Amino acid sequence: MHQGTSGSARSEARKDVDTPFWNWTPDDTMAATGGNAGGLAEQEAQARLHRFGPNVLKDDRGPGPARLLARQFASPLVLILVFGAVVSLLVRDLMDAGIIIVIVVGSTLLGFYQEYRASAAVLQLRQRLALTCRVRRDGAWRAVPAREVVPGDVFEVAAGNLIPADGLILEARDFLVSEASLTGESFPVEKTPGVLPADTPMARRSNAVFVGSSVRSGTATVLAVRTGAATAYGAVAARLRARPPETDFARGIRRFGYLLVRVMIGVVLFVLIVNYLLHRPFIDSLLFAVALAVGISPELLPAIMSVTLAAGARDMARRGVIVRHLESIENFGGIDILCTDKTGTLTLGVVALDDAVDPDGTASNEVRRLAFVNAVLQTGIENPLDAAIVAEGKARELSPGDWRKIDEIPYDFLRKRLTIVVAEGAAGSRLMITKGAFDHVLPVCTTVRRGTSEAPLDREAHDALGEFYRRKSVEGFRVLALATRELPTRDRYARDDEAQMCFAGFLLFFDPPKPGVDQTLRNLAASGISTKIISGDNGYVTAHLAAAIGLDASSMLTGAEIARMKEEALWHLAPRTALFVDVDPQQKERIVRALQHEGHSVGYLGDGINDAPALHAADVGISVDGAVDVARESADLILLERDLDVLCEGVQGGRRTFANTLKYISISISANFGNMVSMALATPFLPYLPMLAKQILLNNFLTDLPAVTISTDNVDPEQTAIAQRWRVRDLRRFMILFGLISSVFDVVTFSVLLLAMHADERTFQTAWFVISVLTELVVLLVLRTARSSFASRPGRMLLWTVVATAALALALPYAGELGRAFGFARPGWPVAALAVAVTIGYVVATEAGKRWFYRR
Repeated sequence: MHQGTSGSARSEARKDVDTPFWNWTPDDTMAATGGNAGGLAEQEAQARLHRFGPNVLKDDRGPGPARLLARQFASPLVLILVFGAVVSLLVRDLMDAGIIIVIVVGSTLLGFYQEYRASAAVLQLRQRLALTCRVRRDGAWRAVPAREVVPGDVFEVAAGNLIPADGLILEARDFLVSEASLTGESFPVEKTPGVLPADTPMARRSNAVFVGSSVRSGTATVLAVRTGAATAYGAVAARLRARPPETDFARGIRRFGYLLVRVMIGVVLFVLIVNYLLHRPFIDSLLFAVALAVGISPELLPAIMSVTLAAGARDMARRGVIVRHLESIENFGGIDILCTDKTGTLTLGVVALDDAVDPDGTASNEVRRLAFVNAVLQTGIENPLDAAIVAEGKARELSPGDWRKIDEIPYDFLRKRLTIVVAEGAAGSRLMITKGAFDHVLPVCTTVRRGTSEAPLDREAHDALGEFYRRKSVEGFRVLALATRELPTRDRYARDDEAQMCFAGFLLFFDPPKPGVDQTLRNLAASGISTKIISGDNGYVTAHLAAAIGLDASSMLTGAEIARMKEEALWHLAPRTALFVDVDPQQKERIVRALQHEGHSVGYLGDGINDAPALHAADVGISVDGAVDVARESADLILLERDLDVLCEGVQGGRRTFANTLKYISISISANFGNMVSMALATPFLPYLPMLAKQILLNNFLTDLPAVTISTDNVDPEQTAIAQRWRVRDLRRFMILFGLISSVFDVVTFSVLLLAMHADERTFQTAWFVISVLTELVVLLVLRTARSSFASRPGRMLLWTVVATAALALALPYAGELGRAFGFARPGWPVAALAVAVTIGYVVATEAGKRWFYRR
């Protein structure tokens, strides 16, 4: 067997491969790539994988440990701290510089550890969904990860597969490929072997396939020529590097950042100006201002978000939902409309052929046999209807017998028909067997089968067939039509031959509603999510199912009606419609975009080739584990089971994740804001700084420790009852209200310490440090819920972390050299009594403010 080319030959081959390979014969291409029809040897394939790299546009394994650690130090907040440490070193304040460095290292290592764990968890989940490809290695076909395909590999693709590499077609059968992402052409194009001019444009390279496209029907054997970033799609991606659309959650984070910057600049400038006017040392004032800037910012936010999202992804994986894109978790919790097909989601998904009947509605073995031959010989899109026909036929011991396949006209979403041309025996006459949607088969028929003869398809017969179709559809059957035509002998047949056919009969399928699905839909509705069916089926059978599961069967739009509509009309009608029937893939995408235009967050559940555009357009694309490649790659979430109950639990998981992320942000920013305002206000009236810069940084570090465990916190049911959205205005109101409550108690603390206790500088700073940490920790337990604090139980890990951190803060002033290094004094019992009194009063006032805030 051929073992590949030598190193120098491969180098020359690689140079040649950069020329237009669609201008080459298969033999030329194999010579250039070092491949052959029997496939590469496994050892050679591994050597090429090492040389050319993995077959990915960009490394999807995420940043390694070194990059993750470096990213922690790239934070602007960390850089501000480093600036403070440098200033301390310049003025030879080695103790302060050391403390700042320790805090920087502690914060960054904490963030690194949490993000590294989160990245590892996400990578493990993604590996469960890795795409595979059938390649020929060592002369045998085998499945390998698509990222391991190399130039020179011979691979095979079929309907529903994504193209794994740019390559030349060696063999093809009824091979239609969608290249919309490369050429903008929405209709599939047929691909066949051949040789084309070198200057052939992308849209006309019918002998080659390219990464970024997907197979709509048929099969092909392809020789891989370019992989990874060397592909045509990789070159486009490298030039554009287009950022993905900004999600609702990312938009909220950005607006929150703008709010932080405004507050930070105002507070820092105020403190610097006041200290300058009071003639205080510039270096101390600068360090104090730097500490204030850091103190108001939740510097662990990236780590907290990564931890919370990764914890949410792991929780959802245990519930049967695999997350492909972490940021989609919040969007998942925010959807208020779910669009879904019915088969397998709202129905059992076990489609069975109930009967095969002639045009009069009488059971017919001949119709059953013709349908079996059509289904068992077709090589296009796998679907449950053909599977049901084949299974039922095999149960009756049917076989194609002497029938041999001559040609196939694959199913597509415009014709909605699948045609097989067969011949009986070596020189038998050609018989075309077509099955498909009734409304698309009947128009190509001119006669109808009556016993062993044909009769004209007149108006009376036409109406009788339509009436039978409607009656069975209303009863809940999926009805397909079957037609035949005898043709002259030739090798190839086309869509134009689907004419002057004889209507042979009906195929009746039944897929009953899934038990309990009506209750699931009510549960979704109770969570603020309305369900809409988007189906390629006719309106009769869809309405029958809708009525059975509690949806409004009269609220319906058909594909024909949508095709005639302007966008403005669809914007108006889509939110008010429950059923969209007989729609094509482009109309599915139009429906999703119309709902989004009206302000809805849309989840779309689909698993077929025709669902890919809508999955990509939706706020959250949801597919299933057994879906075709193109559907899985277009989705954000993958259901391991085709079950709406799993989806319902996933929505709740997304809402819990969002709620816990928002808890950290709102509580942290309000507490820090209060402390910073207090220090800014106290600065003009104190003969010294209210807290040293290193004490502010330590305060911020300690109070952030419990936030790491916030992803494990319990969430109140009312927080997940409806979709939550980012509201920066509400966040600003929350920050101001609870920050000012904190400042009021800080002012009380300052007054008692100065006027009643006559505290000196170190005692004042120590007392305020301890009280500040205690109140911020306690308020975390108060503000984590909109309920009374005693009516909502916090997570166990969060609670014990708060207790441990509080104990550490109380112990630090008594910690000998360590306490003195931070400038602490040993406080007496009056300070302890003040801390207890202020903390209790603060809890009571915050509870009252919380009730007022949420009541408004």
